[in-house]
Amino acid sequence: MAIAAGTPAFKRSNRALFFGGFSSFALLYSVQPLMPLLAGQFALTPAQSSLALSVSTAALAVSLLLASALSDRVGRKPLMVAALAIAAALTLACAAAQNYGQLLLMRAALGFALGGMPAIAMAYLAEEIEPASLGWSMGLYISGSAFGGMAGRVLTSVLSDFWSWRVAMAALGAAGLLAAWEFWRSLPRSRNFRPVAGGWRALPDGLRLHLSDDGLPWLFALGFLFMGCMVSAYNYIGYRLLDAPFGLRQSTVGAISFLYLLGIFSSVWAGRLADRLGRRGVLWIMIFAMLGGLLLTLSDALPLILAGMALFTFGFFASHSIASSWVGRRAQAPQALASALYLFFYYLGSSVVGWLCGLLWAGAGWPGVVALLGGCLGCALLIALRLRHLAPLPSAMPMVVPRAAN
Repeated sequence: MAIAAGTPAFKRSNRALFFGGFSSFALLYSVQPLMPLLAGQFALTPAQSSLALSVSTAALAVSLLLASALSDRVGRKPLMVAALAIAAALTLACAAAQNYGQLLLMRAALGFALGGMPAIAMAYLAEEIEPASLGWSMGLYISGSAFGGMAGRVLTSVLSDFWSWRVAMAALGAAGLLAAWEFWRSLPRSRNFRPVAGGWRALPDGLRLHLSDDGLPWLFALGFLFMGCMVSAYNYIGYRLLDAPFGLRQSTVGAISFLYLLGIFSSVWAGRLADRLGRRGVLWIMIFAMLGGLLLTLSDALPLILAGMALFTFGFFASHSIASSWVGRRAQAPQALASALYLFFYYLGSSVVGWLCGLLWAGAGWPGVVALLGGCLGCALLIALRLRHLAPLPSAMPMVVPRAAN
């Protein structure tokens, strides 16, 4: 039996997944505003300092596929709780890193641990929430991610400005442990989960099934492009605003992450709009919003740069909410693997495009970064327009299966 909107279980599941998304993104992206500080302390180039984030997202991308197969055997909730607790503990350990190599090793381990959260959360929602409310619930989960990404960045920026980056990481790790406890306390156990036979041996068959679908590979490509653009823009806008002619303080630059509040609104709004009007008719408009915001950041006027980042952020979270819920609606069993594939490409885009933008920053500055990201969004727009003509797949509705122990 699916969880219906307005029920106590619906409220508990949305609260838990909000906390889960909050903690995951806060722990993962808290290092982003610290990149200039790490570059100064460890004598790194911008591309090298970006590895503190890229190694985490690359490890996360690999771990997602493994975690999805494991969750199909052992259940959703235990793996998600373990992922959040281990990632928080590793963030505490990062505060004691003696050199950059140690920091990278622990950040990679953190990314690998977090593989037990994002795709499984999407699969949990697709299995447990009634189809008519899935877009809303997915939007709430992503809004928690947006809030976590904002809070993590702002907290580390302020604490590192007044104390040190080590104090910032320790504080965030402690907050992550509290979020893991609340997630464990609030999330209802799975009622529609059924273990998938075959375990790891079923992984190749699942990959072939999802990659041969007419729509899913294009949605996976959108995830790659969306996250590559989002992370790259926030990676290097900080360098731009710290340099002349702006010369802003570290805490002031970190405050740009308050724009993530727009994502909290836009992900829920876009999810509910897509539930009413259809994903095909909304997605391409949100990509245009991202592209328009990106072009505004080419201005030398700080208000226009901030307006551009605001529009870009609004469009990103709306686009991601639509695409990720579309995967949940279209995918057939094993659904956790479909979600994992989407997020595999999503975080792979973060690593690959983020690293390439580091090279372009060194040679062409912000205009070079914008040129690459604009090309990525142009490709995303073409894919979205193609998906407008994708035939619905009736069997892709989330499956309601007999109750099983979790």
